[in-house]
Amino acid sequence: MSLDRPEHPDPYSLLPQVPSLQVTSESFSDGDALPDAQVFDDWGMTGGNTSPQLSWSGAPEGTTSYIVTCFDPDAPTPSGWWHWLLVGLPADTTSLPAGAGSGTDLPEGAFQVRNDFGNKRYDGAAPPAGDGPHRYMFAVQAIGGEPLGLDDSASAAATMGTAVGQILARGVITATFEVPAS
Repeated sequence: MSLDRPEHPDPYSLLPQVPSLQVTSESFSDGDALPDAQVFDDWGMTGGNTSPQLSWSGAPEGTTSYIVTCFDPDAPTPSGWWHWLLVGLPADTTSLPAGAGSGTDLPEGAFQVRNDFGNKRYDGAAPPAGDGPHRYMFAVQAIGGEPLGLDDSASAAATMGTAVGQILARGVITATFEVPAS
């Protein structure tokens, strides 16, 4: 039985509207359940804690970098839950292999900022048991103009707040995951 909570809004619908990027994944299709490989590997969960493969196209002229994120707007907090923030991907990047969120083989200039687990990496789905399905929104955002002036000590809020004025395009692919009540 899920907790009595309203569905949280799509956070990207609250931001200034920008053109769309086409985002796909070999790991899951938009709207599917998140595979175990992308689930957290602690807190009683036994997932792979591996970021999914992502590809994108349709970046507008003037794109200088990308930000890739994973956000759960349904987390039982007023601010949702950031699972991954990858910043500074070069403009010629059009895909990431599964596991890129470990941070071991990122393109030059790319870095990860601290997620809400407190880690600078991808951490998978981990909703509370019985809380119903949560959405995991993997967003790729094309950034234009000068570098954002951030480093890996930035918070999720500072990262997105700094980037919002430079976002030229955005694409989102969403998967769901839930843990049944005990």
